Amino acid sequence: MDGPGFTASLVAGGVAGASVDLILFPLDTIKTRLQSPQGFNKAGGFRGIYAGVPSAAVASFPNAAAFFLTYEYVKYFLHTDSASYFMPVKHMLAASVGEVVACLIRVPSEVVKQRAQVSASSRTFQIFSTILCEEGIQGLYRGYKSTVLREIPFSLVQFPLWEFLKVVSQPQSLHLWMWQRQELCWLRLFAGVFPRMAAISLGGFIFLGAYDQTRGLLLEVGRKSP
Repeated sequence: MDGPGFTASLVAGGVAGASVDLILFPLDTIKTRLQSPQGFNKAGGFRGIYAGVPSAAVASFPNAAAFFLTYEYVKYFLHTDSASYFMPVKHMLAASVGEVVACLIRVPSEVVKQRAQVSASSRTFQIFSTILCEEGIQGLYRGYKSTVLREIPFSLVQFPLWEFLKVVSQPQSLHLWMWQRQELCWLRLFAGVFPRMAAISLGGFIFLGAYDQTRGLLLEVGRKSP
């Protein structure tokens, strides 16, 4: 018996992750090339904007599935009354643990994907093999800590807000602007900010919407099954 709906969370999370990664991949490529030290045009410009997509396609489902499975499990483990003032804290803890677990899959995928995006002439598997041969497994996890530290503050805001909005309104009433993320940094780090903002806004809408709708559908099918 899948009481807390862990199986539904696993599948729905995977569907949500694959949907947002594949739909918004061109924006992510443009953002990466704008931030490349070699410059946008030398990094590939608008050519081959799907370079690196195999890496994203392979990792997006397990990455998001691992996040939401962990998120739902930690929420279940830290069961509290729905009226409790500690509910946001529970959601923050669940999202943080989820990010730590998901980044074990996400970071290697990101490393390969970003190198492929700024070197469109190289094949994804070739880049993966080169990293393993020259840098070892550590090369695939380059930037793991910084990625976790980047993602956790965002999740600390996003998921308690998402859970609150699910309570006070219907999912269909959530607007795109609710998921925009503001980033304050030095002027040089604003390279790629517009595709980044577009990706985060659209990504939040697709990611959380696809997860919630798919999970609800799977739970409904499960209730109707004998």
